[in-house]
Amino acid sequence: MNDRILGVAALALAAFMTAAGWGIEAPFAYEPVGPRAFPLLLALIIGLCGLWLIYKGGHQVEANPPGANARIALMMGFAVAYAFLFQWLGFVIATTLMTIFVGRLFGGGWIKCAIGGAVMSVLFFLLFDKVLDVVLPTGLLETLI
Repeated sequence: MNDRILGVAALALAAFMTAAGWGIEAPFAYEPVGPRAFPLLLALIIGLCGLWLIYKGGHQVEANPPGANARIALMMGFAVAYAFLFQWLGFVIATTLMTIFVGRLFGGGWIKCAIGGAVMSVLFFLLFDKVLDVVLPTGLLETLI
C-alpha cells in the first residue's frame, strides 16, 4: 500500500464525516458554534491530510512487523467495544477497561495497567465532570458518584 491509497481513504472518511456531521443540531442554544463544529473541523483536517498524502505520495510503505496487524485489529475492536459500552458501564469503568487492554497490547503488566487505568479514569472524570462541567455517564457507578 502506498501513501496515495491512504490519502484517497482519508478523503472518503472526511466526506463521510462531513455528511454525517452536517445534520447535527442541538435541541437548545448550546454554544456559538454548536455541536456540529467538532466533526466538521475533524473532517476538514482529515481531508487536508488526505490531499497532502495524494499530492506528495507514491512512496512505498514498509510492511508491519509480525503480529502488528493482529494488535491493530484488537485495538480497533477495543475502540468499538468502548464506544458501545461507554454509556452502560460509565466513563470510569469503560475507560479503566480500555486502558488496561490497550496497555496490555503495548506490553504493560496487568497490575500497572490496572492501577494506571483506574487512576487515570478517575482523575479524568473529576477533571471533566467537576472542573470543566462536562457531564459524563456514570453507568454502573451512578450511586457512588
